[in-house]
Amino acid sequence: MAVIAMVSAKGSPGVTTAALACTLSWSGRTVLAECDPAGGSILSGYLSGFEIPPVGLLPLAAAALREQLADTFAHQVVDLDAKHPGRRLLLPGINDPVQAGTIRPTWEPLAAFFSELERREDGYDVIADCGRLTTSAPPWPLLFRADLLLLVVRTATLRTIAPAAAAAGLLRRELTEYGQGAGALALALIGDGPYSRRDIEQRLQLPTVMELPDDRRTAEVLSDGGGRLRGSQRMLRAAAGAEPAVREAIARRRRHLAPTSSSGSSDVR
Repeated sequence: MAVIAMVSAKGSPGVTTAALACTLSWSGRTVLAECDPAGGSILSGYLSGFEIPPVGLLPLAAAALREQLADTFAHQVVDLDAKHPGRRLLLPGINDPVQAGTIRPTWEPLAAFFSELERREDGYDVIADCGRLTTSAPPWPLLFRADLLLLVVRTATLRTIAPAAAAAGLLRRELTEYGQGAGALALALIGDGPYSRRDIEQRLQLPTVMELPDDRRTAEVLSDGGGRLRGSQRMLRAAAGAEPAVREAIARRRRHLAPTSSSGSSDVR
């Protein structure tokens, strides 16, 4: 699959919960990379009951400066699946927003490295939790390189939907000018509200690739830890059910970006 980046607008959290639900439920080998410049939250939330050494994005960024990403990566991830070792990995994020300045010069090599992970012998897809666009320094190189960029929107009220319009406009402009076009941009909707999926798509001028329920019980475990997850949870079922649509969106995007055949090689009928 490759790299799926997730972001949200002001007033519409839920990126980490959605990214973690996908990581825990999708069928393939997956790395969840906490790339939020405001800081990661999984070690202090979902994994708060475990003692985990200081690993993650910051040491990996230091390795990027030394051109040692490939040698360092395996030592900076946490295994999320005891039953299937190596299948679901977490790259913890920074623990202090001040560290975002250290990471910023390395987003380009990190993004390139993430893109290459699917081509390894034990190929991994990467889900990048990029947090809210309201941070002072979003990881733009990663957003530009992503095969699919999901704008996560809570659909409960107009207050959570309205800021997404400005975010969608900003992402379209930036992807068109600096990335590979706005075709990588789509919606991940969370919860139910007074507005239909079609209404939201028309307002934001974006297609929906993923819909997750407002499953409070599962969300609390994913956010705060201290509980047990089971495959029957509604959010995990919905995340697993969204995987084929995500894969198709990426395949369609890649077909669109693939170089066209030269006129000299076209068939004559």
